[in-house]
Amino acid sequence: MKKSTFLSLFLVIAMACYLVESPAMAAEVSQGKCIQFDEIGKRITIESYNTRFSDAFPYGEPTGEEEVFDVSEATIGIHPEPGDILRLAWAKKNAGKAALRVMNVSKQDLRKK
Repeated sequence: MKKSTFLSLFLVIAMACYLVESPAMAAEVSQGKCIQFDEIGKRITIESYNTRFSDAFPYGEPTGEEEVFDVSEATIGIHPEPGDILRLAWAKKNAGKAALRVMNVSKQDLRKK
């Protein structure tokens, strides 16, 4: 086997092992009604919705559970206000939930009409 062929093969195998072994960042998704948006403290509190969609609950049924997210490093689309339906992509950070992206679903729907 030529030296250049061997090096190319070794490089391909090494890259494949690195890609398989490297952890992929996976985000969780939560959706619900905005209860509070604390711009100073960089926190959003929502009432979670489940995935049972219907005509009465087009965004899912309310679960009654509250979730608090740190949004200090999040990308925020349309400014959230209490009562808006939000979708948040988040990851666990320390003991809490750090939002990566905040999408205002209810106001996006209004802009389409």
